Amino acid sequence: MRNILHIICSIITAFLLIIIHTACDKHINRNVETYELPDTLIVGTLYSPTTFFIFKGDTLGYEYERINKFTQDKGIVARFVLGNNLPHMIELLDSGKIDLIAYEVPITNEYKNIVIHCGNENITNQVLVQPKSNKMITDAIQLIGQEVYVEKGSKYESRLKNLDNEVGGGIIIHSVSPDSATTEDLIEMVADRKVPLTITDSDIAKINRTYFKNINIEVPISFAQRASWAVKDSILADSINSWNELQESKNASMALIKRYFELSKNEERNINYPKLNFSNGNISPYDHIFKKYAPEIGWDWRILAAQAWSESRFDTTAVSWAGAKGLMQLMPGTARAYGLDIEHITNPELNVKAAVANIKELNRILSKRVPNEEERMKFILAAYNSGVGHVLDAIALAKKYGKNPQIWEGNVSETLRWKANPEYFNDEVCRAGYFRGSETIAYVEKVNKYYNYFKSKI
Repeated sequence: MRNILHIICSIITAFLLIIIHTACDKHINRNVETYELPDTLIVGTLYSPTTFFIFKGDTLGYEYERINKFTQDKGIVARFVLGNNLPHMIELLDSGKIDLIAYEVPITNEYKNIVIHCGNENITNQVLVQPKSNKMITDAIQLIGQEVYVEKGSKYESRLKNLDNEVGGGIIIHSVSPDSATTEDLIEMVADRKVPLTITDSDIAKINRTYFKNINIEVPISFAQRASWAVKDSILADSINSWNELQESKNASMALIKRYFELSKNEERNINYPKLNFSNGNISPYDHIFKKYAPEIGWDWRILAAQAWSESRFDTTAVSWAGAKGLMQLMPGTARAYGLDIEHITNPELNVKAAVANIKELNRILSKRVPNEEERMKFILAAYNSGVGHVLDAIALAKKYGKNPQIWEGNVSETLRWKANPEYFNDEVCRAGYFRGSETIAYVEKVNKYYNYFKSKI
Protein backbone atom coordinates (compact mmCIF):
# COMPACT_ATOMS: atom_id res chain seq x y z
CA MET A 1 0.00 0.00 0.00
CA ARG A 2 2.83 2.37 0.94
CA ASN A 3 4.55 1.63 -2.37
CA ILE A 4 1.37 2.48 -4.28
CA LEU A 5 0.98 5.76 -2.38
CA HIS A 6 4.65 6.57 -2.99
CA ILE A 7 4.25 5.95 -6.73
CA ILE A 8 1.10 8.11 -6.88
CA CYS A 9 2.86 10.96 -5.01
CA SER A 10 5.83 10.74 -7.31
CA ILE A 11 3.58 10.94 -10.38
CA ILE A 12 1.71 13.95 -8.99
CA THR A 13 4.99 15.70 -8.09
CA ALA A 14 6.42 15.07 -11.55
CA PHE A 15 3.23 16.34 -13.16
CA LEU A 16 3.32 19.52 -11.06
CA LEU A 17 6.99 20.10 -11.96
CA ILE A 18 6.15 19.76 -15.67
CA ILE A 19 3.34 22.31 -15.30
CA ILE A 20 5.59 24.74 -13.40
CA HIS A 21 8.47 24.29 -15.90
CA THR A 22 6.11 24.83 -18.85
CA ALA A 23 4.65 27.92 -17.22
CA CYS A 24 8.18 29.28 -16.63
CA ASP A 25 9.14 28.55 -20.25
CA LYS A 26 6.07 30.40 -21.47
CA HIS A 27 6.87 33.30 -19.17
CA ILE A 28 10.47 33.49 -20.42
CA ASN A 29 9.41 33.22 -24.05
CA ARG A 30 6.78 35.90 -23.56
CA ASN A 31 9.42 38.24 -22.10
CA VAL A 32 11.74 37.69 -25.06
CA GLU A 33 9.01 38.03 -27.65
CA THR A 34 7.53 41.18 -26.13
CA TYR A 35 10.85 42.79 -25.19
CA GLU A 36 10.91 46.40 -26.32
CA LEU A 37 13.80 48.82 -26.54
CA PRO A 38 13.55 51.78 -24.18
CA ASP A 39 11.88 54.90 -25.58
CA THR A 40 15.23 56.69 -25.26
CA LEU A 41 18.52 54.93 -25.92
CA ILE A 42 21.40 56.55 -24.03
CA VAL A 43 24.38 56.42 -26.39
CA GLY A 44 27.94 57.07 -25.32
CA THR A 45 30.47 58.21 -27.89
CA LEU A 46 33.59 60.31 -28.35
CA TYR A 47 34.35 63.38 -30.43
CA SER A 48 36.37 62.41 -33.49
CA PRO A 49 36.36 62.98 -37.28
CA THR A 50 34.82 59.55 -37.81
CA THR A 51 32.38 59.41 -34.91
CA PHE A 52 30.74 62.63 -33.75
CA PHE A 53 31.44 66.30 -34.46
CA ILE A 54 29.63 69.60 -34.97
CA PHE A 55 29.92 71.41 -38.30
CA LYS A 56 28.13 74.68 -39.10
CA GLY A 57 25.84 74.06 -36.15
CA ASP A 58 24.76 70.60 -37.34
CA THR A 59 25.88 67.35 -35.71
CA LEU A 60 27.60 64.92 -38.07
CA GLY A 61 29.71 61.77 -37.92
CA TYR A 62 29.68 58.29 -39.39
CA GLU A 63 28.85 56.51 -36.12
CA TYR A 64 26.43 59.28 -35.13
CA GLU A 65 24.41 58.84 -38.31
CA ARG A 66 24.50 55.04 -38.08
CA ILE A 67 23.09 54.97 -34.55
CA ASN A 68 20.44 57.52 -35.53
CA LYS A 69 19.43 55.26 -38.40
CA PHE A 70 19.07 52.35 -35.95
CA THR A 71 16.95 54.32 -33.48
CA GLN A 72 14.77 55.81 -36.23
CA ASP A 73 14.13 52.35 -37.67
CA LYS A 74 13.18 51.14 -34.18
CA GLY A 75 10.95 54.14 -33.49
CA ILE A 76 12.94 55.35 -30.49
CA VAL A 77 15.09 58.36 -29.64
CA ALA A 78 18.86 58.48 -29.18
CA ARG A 79 20.35 60.72 -26.51
CA PHE A 80 24.12 61.18 -26.70
CA VAL A 81 26.61 61.37 -23.88
CA LEU A 82 30.13 62.52 -24.82
CA GLY A 83 33.07 60.98 -23.00
CA ASN A 84 36.71 61.99 -22.74
CA ASN A 85 38.18 58.63 -23.73
CA LEU A 86 37.31 54.97 -24.17
CA PRO A 87 37.97 53.92 -20.53
CA HIS A 88 35.52 56.64 -19.48
CA MET A 89 32.92 55.24 -21.88
CA ILE A 90 33.45 51.71 -20.53
CA GLU A 91 32.96 53.04 -17.00
CA LEU A 92 29.69 54.74 -17.98
CA LEU A 93 28.46 51.56 -19.67
CA ASP A 94 29.42 49.41 -16.69
CA SER A 95 27.59 51.72 -14.28
CA GLY A 96 24.42 51.71 -16.39
CA LYS A 97 24.61 55.43 -17.21
CA ILE A 98 24.65 54.64 -20.94
CA ASP A 99 23.11 51.76 -22.89
CA LEU A 100 25.52 51.55 -25.79
CA ILE A 101 28.96 52.73 -26.90
CA ALA A 102 28.71 53.94 -30.51
CA TYR A 103 32.45 53.98 -31.06
CA GLU A 104 35.02 51.49 -32.24
CA VAL A 105 35.66 49.38 -29.15
CA PRO A 106 38.55 46.99 -29.90
CA ILE A 107 37.57 43.32 -30.09
CA THR A 108 40.19 41.93 -27.74
CA ASN A 109 40.15 39.44 -24.90
CA GLU A 110 40.39 42.34 -22.47
CA TYR A 111 37.23 44.01 -23.75
CA LYS A 112 35.37 40.75 -24.41
CA ASN A 113 35.41 40.14 -20.66
CA ILE A 114 33.61 43.40 -19.87
CA VAL A 115 31.34 44.22 -22.87
CA ILE A 116 29.27 42.55 -25.56
CA HIS A 117 30.40 43.59 -29.04
CA CYS A 118 27.69 44.11 -31.65
CA GLY A 119 26.93 45.67 -35.03
CA ASN A 120 29.38 46.16 -37.86
CA GLU A 121 32.94 45.03 -37.33
CA ASN A 122 35.36 47.66 -38.60
CA ILE A 123 38.95 46.69 -39.34
CA THR A 124 41.63 49.37 -39.00
CA ASN A 125 45.39 49.60 -38.74
CA GLN A 126 48.03 52.29 -38.78
CA VAL A 127 49.17 53.27 -42.26
CA LEU A 128 51.92 55.28 -43.87
CA VAL A 129 50.83 58.56 -45.47
CA GLN A 130 53.02 59.55 -48.42
CA PRO A 131 52.62 61.70 -51.54
CA LYS A 132 51.80 59.85 -54.72
CA SER A 133 54.84 59.49 -56.98
CA ASN A 134 56.73 57.02 -59.14
CA LYS A 135 58.98 56.07 -56.21
CA MET A 136 56.57 55.35 -53.40
CA ILE A 137 57.39 53.17 -50.39
CA THR A 138 55.69 49.78 -50.68
CA ASP A 139 56.88 48.07 -47.50
CA ALA A 140 57.62 49.19 -43.93
CA ILE A 141 61.22 47.94 -44.22
CA GLN A 142 61.83 50.71 -46.79
CA LEU A 143 61.36 53.31 -44.03
CA ILE A 144 65.00 52.76 -43.02
CA GLY A 145 66.77 56.02 -43.80
CA GLN A 146 63.48 57.89 -44.30
CA GLU A 147 62.22 60.90 -42.31
CA VAL A 148 58.80 60.39 -40.72
CA TYR A 149 56.93 63.12 -38.83
CA VAL A 150 54.49 62.20 -36.03
CA GLU A 151 52.75 63.90 -33.14
CA LYS A 152 54.84 63.84 -30.00
CA GLY A 153 53.38 61.56 -27.33
CA SER A 154 50.92 59.97 -29.74
CA LYS A 155 50.31 56.28 -30.36
CA TYR A 156 51.83 56.85 -33.81
CA GLU A 157 55.12 57.91 -32.26
CA SER A 158 55.06 54.76 -30.06
CA ARG A 159 54.36 52.51 -33.03
CA LEU A 160 57.08 54.14 -35.10
CA LYS A 161 59.63 53.67 -32.33
CA ASN A 162 58.65 50.00 -32.02
CA LEU A 163 58.89 49.60 -35.78
CA ASP A 164 62.33 51.21 -35.73
CA ASN A 165 63.43 48.55 -33.23
CA GLU A 166 61.83 45.79 -35.33
CA VAL A 167 63.76 46.76 -38.47
CA GLY A 168 67.04 47.26 -36.62
CA GLY A 169 67.02 51.04 -36.47
CA GLY A 170 67.57 53.71 -39.07
CA ILE A 171 64.13 55.36 -39.28
CA ILE A 172 64.54 59.11 -38.76
CA ILE A 173 61.70 60.04 -36.40
CA HIS A 174 60.64 63.68 -36.03
CA SER A 175 58.34 64.15 -33.04
CA VAL A 176 56.28 67.32 -33.51
CA SER A 177 54.50 69.15 -30.68
CA PRO A 178 50.72 68.97 -31.20
CA ASP A 179 50.64 72.72 -30.49
CA SER A 180 52.63 73.19 -33.70
CA ALA A 181 50.92 70.58 -35.87
CA THR A 182 48.24 67.95 -35.26
CA THR A 183 48.18 64.64 -37.10
CA GLU A 184 45.72 66.14 -39.60
CA ASP A 185 48.06 69.08 -40.14
CA LEU A 186 50.92 66.66 -40.81
CA ILE A 187 48.80 64.82 -43.39
CA GLU A 188 48.11 68.12 -45.15
CA MET A 189 51.83 68.93 -45.01
CA VAL A 190 52.56 65.59 -46.69
CA ALA A 191 49.99 66.44 -49.38
CA ASP A 192 51.69 69.80 -49.89
CA ARG A 193 55.14 68.10 -49.81
CA LYS A 194 56.25 70.17 -46.84
CA VAL A 195 57.14 67.00 -44.93
CA PRO A 196 57.88 63.63 -46.57
CA LEU A 197 55.91 61.08 -44.48
CA THR A 198 53.58 60.65 -41.54
CA ILE A 199 51.45 57.93 -39.91
CA THR A 200 47.81 57.72 -38.91
CA ASP A 201 44.94 55.25 -38.48
CA SER A 202 43.50 53.88 -41.72
CA ASP A 203 40.01 55.33 -41.12
CA ILE A 204 41.46 58.79 -40.43
CA ALA A 205 43.64 58.37 -43.51
CA LYS A 206 40.61 57.56 -45.66
CA ILE A 207 38.81 60.70 -44.50
CA ASN A 208 41.87 62.81 -45.23
CA ARG A 209 42.20 61.28 -48.68
CA THR A 210 38.82 62.89 -49.45
CA TYR A 211 40.55 66.23 -48.87
CA PHE A 212 43.87 65.39 -50.50
CA LYS A 213 43.67 63.12 -53.54
CA ASN A 214 47.44 63.20 -54.02
CA ILE A 215 48.27 61.08 -50.96
CA ASN A 216 48.83 57.33 -50.82
CA ILE A 217 47.65 55.43 -47.72
CA GLU A 218 48.07 51.83 -48.84
CA VAL A 219 51.10 50.72 -46.79
CA PRO A 220 50.16 49.24 -43.36
CA ILE A 221 52.67 49.55 -40.55
CA SER A 222 50.75 47.74 -37.81
CA PHE A 223 48.57 44.67 -37.36
CA ALA A 224 44.87 44.95 -38.19
CA GLN A 225 42.51 45.65 -35.30
CA ARG A 226 38.83 44.63 -35.26
CA ALA A 227 36.38 46.90 -33.46
CA SER A 228 32.63 47.47 -33.11
CA TRP A 229 29.94 49.01 -30.92
CA ALA A 230 29.57 47.60 -27.41
CA VAL A 231 26.71 47.03 -24.94
CA LYS A 232 26.07 45.18 -21.69
CA ASP A 233 22.61 43.84 -22.53
CA SER A 234 22.58 40.71 -24.71
CA ILE A 235 19.04 41.39 -25.94
CA LEU A 236 20.03 44.88 -27.11
CA ALA A 237 23.07 43.32 -28.80
CA ASP A 238 20.80 40.81 -30.58
CA SER A 239 18.49 43.63 -31.68
CA ILE A 240 21.41 45.61 -33.13
CA ASN A 241 22.87 42.53 -34.83
CA SER A 242 19.52 41.63 -36.40
CA TRP A 243 19.06 45.20 -37.64
CA ASN A 244 22.61 45.24 -38.96
CA GLU A 245 21.89 42.23 -41.19
CA LEU A 246 18.92 43.89 -42.92
CA GLN A 247 19.64 44.87 -46.51
CA GLU A 248 18.24 48.34 -45.91
CA SER A 249 20.69 48.83 -43.03
CA LYS A 250 23.58 47.61 -45.15
CA ASN A 251 22.62 50.00 -47.95
CA ALA A 252 22.42 52.90 -45.51
CA SER A 253 25.85 52.05 -44.07
CA MET A 254 27.37 51.90 -47.56
CA ALA A 255 25.92 55.34 -48.34
CA LEU A 256 27.45 56.74 -45.15
CA ILE A 257 30.82 55.15 -45.95
CA LYS A 258 30.73 56.88 -49.33
CA ARG A 259 29.75 60.21 -47.76
CA TYR A 260 32.41 60.27 -45.07
CA PHE A 261 35.25 58.21 -46.54
CA GLU A 262 34.99 58.63 -50.32
CA LEU A 263 33.28 61.87 -51.42
CA SER A 264 35.69 64.71 -52.06
CA LYS A 265 35.62 67.40 -49.37
CA ASN A 266 38.12 69.79 -50.88
CA GLU A 267 36.79 70.60 -54.30
CA GLU A 268 39.34 73.30 -55.06
CA ARG A 269 42.11 70.73 -55.13
CA ASN A 270 40.22 68.36 -57.40
CA ILE A 271 37.96 70.27 -59.79
CA ASN A 272 38.64 72.83 -62.51
CA TYR A 273 36.08 75.56 -61.88
CA PRO A 274 34.98 78.13 -64.46
CA LYS A 275 37.08 81.27 -64.47
CA LEU A 276 35.76 84.63 -63.35
CA ASN A 277 34.86 87.07 -66.10
CA PHE A 278 34.63 90.80 -65.34
CA SER A 279 34.22 91.98 -68.96
CA ASN A 280 30.59 93.04 -68.40
CA GLY A 281 31.42 95.00 -65.26
CA ASN A 282 29.98 92.39 -62.90
CA ILE A 283 31.45 89.80 -60.57
CA SER A 284 28.48 87.43 -60.92
CA PRO A 285 24.87 87.21 -62.09
CA TYR A 286 23.88 87.75 -58.44
CA ASP A 287 25.58 91.08 -57.76
CA HIS A 288 22.19 92.81 -57.39
CA ILE A 289 21.28 90.39 -54.58
CA PHE A 290 24.57 90.97 -52.74
CA LYS A 291 24.10 94.75 -53.09
CA LYS A 292 20.54 94.49 -51.76
CA TYR A 293 21.36 92.60 -48.54
CA ALA A 294 24.91 93.73 -47.68
CA PRO A 295 23.69 97.02 -46.09
CA GLU A 296 21.76 94.99 -43.49
CA ILE A 297 25.09 93.94 -41.96
CA GLY A 298 27.13 97.01 -42.93
CA TRP A 299 29.39 95.02 -45.25
CA ASP A 300 30.80 95.84 -48.65
CA TRP A 301 28.71 93.75 -51.06
CA ARG A 302 31.88 92.37 -52.57
CA ILE A 303 32.57 90.48 -49.34
CA LEU A 304 29.31 88.55 -49.85
CA ALA A 305 30.35 87.94 -53.45
CA ALA A 306 33.71 86.62 -52.25
CA GLN A 307 31.91 84.35 -49.79
CA ALA A 308 29.55 83.02 -52.43
CA TRP A 309 32.43 82.35 -54.83
CA SER A 310 34.36 80.57 -52.08
CA GLU A 311 31.31 78.57 -51.02
CA SER A 312 29.70 77.53 -54.31
CA ARG A 313 31.49 79.15 -57.27
CA PHE A 314 28.14 80.92 -57.86
CA ASP A 315 26.45 77.56 -58.48
CA THR A 316 22.96 77.79 -56.95
CA THR A 317 22.51 74.00 -57.20
CA ALA A 318 25.74 73.15 -55.35
CA VAL A 319 25.48 70.57 -52.55
CA SER A 320 28.43 69.83 -50.28
CA TRP A 321 29.36 66.45 -48.80
CA ALA A 322 27.86 67.65 -45.48
CA GLY A 323 24.54 68.65 -47.06
CA ALA A 324 25.06 72.43 -47.33
CA LYS A 325 23.16 73.85 -50.29
CA GLY A 326 22.88 76.80 -52.60
CA LEU A 327 24.80 79.96 -53.37
CA MET A 328 25.93 80.54 -49.77
CA GLN A 329 26.04 76.82 -48.85
CA LEU A 330 23.51 76.86 -46.04
CA MET A 331 23.06 73.78 -43.88
CA PRO A 332 19.39 72.72 -43.73
CA GLY A 333 19.24 73.42 -39.98
CA THR A 334 20.62 76.93 -40.42
CA ALA A 335 18.21 77.64 -43.28
CA ARG A 336 15.21 76.56 -41.17
CA ALA A 337 16.43 78.67 -38.26
CA TYR A 338 16.14 81.76 -40.46
CA GLY A 339 12.80 80.92 -42.02
CA LEU A 340 13.99 79.27 -45.23
CA ASP A 341 12.39 75.90 -45.97
CA ILE A 342 14.32 73.16 -47.75
CA GLU A 343 12.17 73.40 -50.88
CA HIS A 344 13.42 76.93 -51.52
CA ILE A 345 16.96 76.68 -50.14
CA THR A 346 18.54 76.89 -53.62
CA ASN A 347 16.65 80.07 -54.53
CA PRO A 348 19.55 82.54 -54.83
CA GLU A 349 17.88 85.55 -53.21
CA LEU A 350 16.32 83.57 -50.35
CA ASN A 351 19.62 81.76 -49.82
CA VAL A 352 21.55 85.04 -49.55
CA LYS A 353 18.84 86.58 -47.36
CA ALA A 354 19.06 83.71 -44.85
CA ALA A 355 22.87 83.80 -44.96
CA VAL A 356 22.86 87.52 -44.17
CA ALA A 357 20.46 86.91 -41.27
CA ASN A 358 22.91 84.31 -39.99
CA ILE A 359 25.83 86.74 -40.34
CA LYS A 360 23.84 89.39 -38.45
CA GLU A 361 23.34 86.96 -35.56
CA LEU A 362 27.01 85.98 -35.58
CA ASN A 363 27.92 89.66 -35.42
CA ARG A 364 25.66 90.09 -32.39
CA ILE A 365 27.31 87.16 -30.60
CA LEU A 366 30.86 88.25 -31.41
CA SER A 367 30.59 92.05 -31.16
CA LYS A 368 31.39 92.24 -27.42
CA ARG A 369 34.20 89.71 -27.73
CA VAL A 370 35.89 91.32 -30.73
CA PRO A 371 35.32 95.11 -30.70
CA ASN A 372 37.33 95.94 -33.83
CA GLU A 373 35.01 95.65 -36.86
CA GLU A 374 37.67 94.72 -39.38
CA GLU A 375 39.05 92.04 -37.10
CA ARG A 376 35.57 90.83 -36.19
CA MET A 377 34.77 90.17 -39.84
CA LYS A 378 37.39 87.39 -39.82
CA PHE A 379 35.81 85.86 -36.74
CA ILE A 380 32.37 86.04 -38.37
CA LEU A 381 33.65 84.37 -41.53
CA ALA A 382 35.21 81.64 -39.40
CA ALA A 383 31.98 81.14 -37.45
CA TYR A 384 29.98 81.05 -40.69
CA ASN A 385 32.21 78.28 -41.98
CA SER A 386 32.63 76.22 -38.82
CA GLY A 387 29.73 77.12 -36.56
CA VAL A 388 29.98 79.75 -33.84
CA GLY A 389 30.56 77.18 -31.08
CA HIS A 390 34.01 76.30 -32.40
CA VAL A 391 35.03 79.95 -32.64
CA LEU A 392 33.85 80.60 -29.08
CA ASP A 393 35.89 77.57 -27.98
CA ALA A 394 38.94 78.96 -29.78
CA ILE A 395 38.46 82.34 -28.08
CA ALA A 396 38.23 80.58 -24.70
CA LEU A 397 41.40 78.59 -25.44
CA ALA A 398 43.18 81.78 -26.47
CA LYS A 399 42.29 83.41 -23.15
CA LYS A 400 43.43 80.37 -21.18
CA TYR A 401 46.71 79.79 -22.98
CA GLY A 402 48.02 83.32 -23.34
CA LYS A 403 46.91 84.17 -26.88
CA ASN A 404 45.09 87.39 -27.80
CA PRO A 405 41.36 86.46 -27.93
CA GLN A 406 40.55 89.53 -30.06
CA ILE A 407 43.05 88.89 -32.86
CA TRP A 408 42.53 86.24 -35.54
CA GLU A 409 45.88 85.61 -37.26
CA GLY A 410 48.39 83.81 -35.10
CA ASN A 411 46.08 83.84 -32.09
CA VAL A 412 42.51 82.56 -32.29
CA SER A 413 43.23 80.97 -35.67
CA GLU A 414 45.93 78.91 -33.95
CA THR A 415 43.73 77.84 -31.04
CA LEU A 416 41.05 76.85 -33.52
CA ARG A 417 43.66 74.61 -35.16
CA TRP A 418 44.31 73.05 -31.75
CA LYS A 419 40.74 71.76 -31.66
CA ALA A 420 41.77 68.76 -33.74
CA ASN A 421 43.76 67.60 -30.70
CA PRO A 422 41.95 65.75 -27.84
CA GLU A 423 44.07 67.58 -25.27
CA TYR A 424 42.36 70.81 -26.32
CA PHE A 425 38.90 69.85 -27.57
CA ASN A 426 38.39 67.99 -24.27
CA ASP A 427 39.59 71.03 -22.30
CA GLU A 428 37.09 72.24 -19.72
CA VAL A 429 36.70 75.59 -21.53
CA CYS A 430 35.55 73.93 -24.76
CA ARG A 431 31.92 73.09 -25.44
CA ALA A 432 31.76 72.10 -29.11
CA GLY A 433 34.35 69.29 -29.18
CA TYR A 434 36.52 68.14 -32.06
CA PHE A 435 36.95 70.32 -35.15
CA ARG A 436 39.17 70.34 -38.21
CA GLY A 437 40.30 73.95 -37.83
CA SER A 438 42.69 74.03 -40.77
CA GLU A 439 39.79 74.11 -43.22
CA THR A 440 38.21 77.14 -41.57
CA ILE A 441 41.53 78.97 -41.35
CA ALA A 442 41.98 78.42 -45.09
CA TYR A 443 38.40 79.59 -45.69
CA VAL A 444 38.94 82.95 -43.95
CA GLU A 445 42.12 83.51 -45.96
CA LYS A 446 40.36 82.54 -49.18
CA VAL A 447 37.39 84.89 -48.71
CA ASN A 448 39.67 87.80 -47.90
CA LYS A 449 41.87 87.00 -50.89
CA TYR A 450 38.88 87.04 -53.26
CA TYR A 451 37.44 90.14 -51.61
CA ASN A 452 40.65 92.06 -52.29
CA TYR A 453 40.75 90.65 -55.81
CA PHE A 454 37.16 91.70 -56.50
CA LYS A 455 37.88 95.20 -55.16
CA SER A 456 40.74 95.50 -57.63
CA LYS A 457 38.46 94.51 -60.52
CA ILE A 458 35.05 96.03 -59.74
